[in-house]
Amino acid sequence: MNPHSHGTPGSPHETPGNSGGKPGLGNANTIRLVAWETTRRCNLNCKHCRAFAEDHPYDNELDTKASFKLLDQIREVGTPIIILTGGEPLLRDDIFDIAAYGAKIGLRMVMAPNGTLITPKIAERLKTCGIKRISVSLDGSTPQSHDDFRGLKNAFNDSIRGIKIAKAAGLEFQINTVITKTNLEEIPKILSLAEQLGAVAHHIFLLVPTGRGKYIADSAIDSKEYEETLNWFYDQQDKTSLQLKATCAPHYYRILRQRAKAEGKKVTFETHGLDAVTRGCLAGTGFCFISHVGRVQTCGFLDVTCGDITKQTFKDVWENSTVFNELRDFNNLENKCGICEYKNVCGGCRARAYDATGNYLEEEPLCSYQPKKPNQKKNQ
Repeated sequence: MNPHSHGTPGSPHETPGNSGGKPGLGNANTIRLVAWETTRRCNLNCKHCRAFAEDHPYDNELDTKASFKLLDQIREVGTPIIILTGGEPLLRDDIFDIAAYGAKIGLRMVMAPNGTLITPKIAERLKTCGIKRISVSLDGSTPQSHDDFRGLKNAFNDSIRGIKIAKAAGLEFQINTVITKTNLEEIPKILSLAEQLGAVAHHIFLLVPTGRGKYIADSAIDSKEYEETLNWFYDQQDKTSLQLKATCAPHYYRILRQRAKAEGKKVTFETHGLDAVTRGCLAGTGFCFISHVGRVQTCGFLDVTCGDITKQTFKDVWENSTVFNELRDFNNLENKCGICEYKNVCGGCRARAYDATGNYLEEEPLCSYQPKKPNQKKNQ
């Protein structure tokens, strides 16, 4: 399973985000990304899978007709990037029809397969049905480390083979990596591997302990390692031609501004690209997640139901969900996140806050930054 491709999440194509009306970052209810778990079925058994996905059919998944209806309803709200994810989306028989329909009605369709099932024929079908980019996860730089994480022997070699087939077919791809203590030292090697394979981007994801991820919560990096890793990631921006994106790591957008200020730079699109016009946690603002049975959440890791598209229209859920609207007003954030001068560009991970406290508005538990006093804060 691609853990990040449904929750945060982590898109196979970057897009400007939102910051509750902050100038230059868009409106908080402008839809930018939708991660749709087209199926929960998966041929892998990843340690960190939020959905406990297994390799068998699941009941009540949206059929083809319902899938087209969902895409039509999303199109009524806007023209977001649609991330077809899972589980393993290529295990769904009609996935190419779904992708083609979305492209036909003007949506940018991307997909998050795990790479193991990609053949030359499938790569060509992905291109012809309108898929603009795929994301494939590599969580280790060697077969041993990746296979252990993904729960399947030969997963690494099969994914690498699939990636090379996609590259040969001219299908744009990015590499996604979930960072834990077990692979922290391998991240530079994984970045180098992404470059060698010809990826266009490398997205890193910080573990959110949901689903199977709860059982490896002790593998999550701590706040100090978090800061060090994100500062290292910032340093790579000028050393690689790849697009770099930190996901489920909202602190990066604070660090980016702190580092830029120290370097005497202004954070603009010209100096920092799309990182300048997006924000940390997009849950419920520019992004949402739809499960295999039509359950809507702010992201795949924040397990709070915001609506059900089998009973409501997507427009109704997107515009009227209490949870969405609470998260779109950053003044609702509590304690340290609530007084932080970086809350418009960071916001803290709402899923980690919820997992730690049961309150998605609470402060981010993995943040070591101490905000200025409330009377000294200013917008960044």
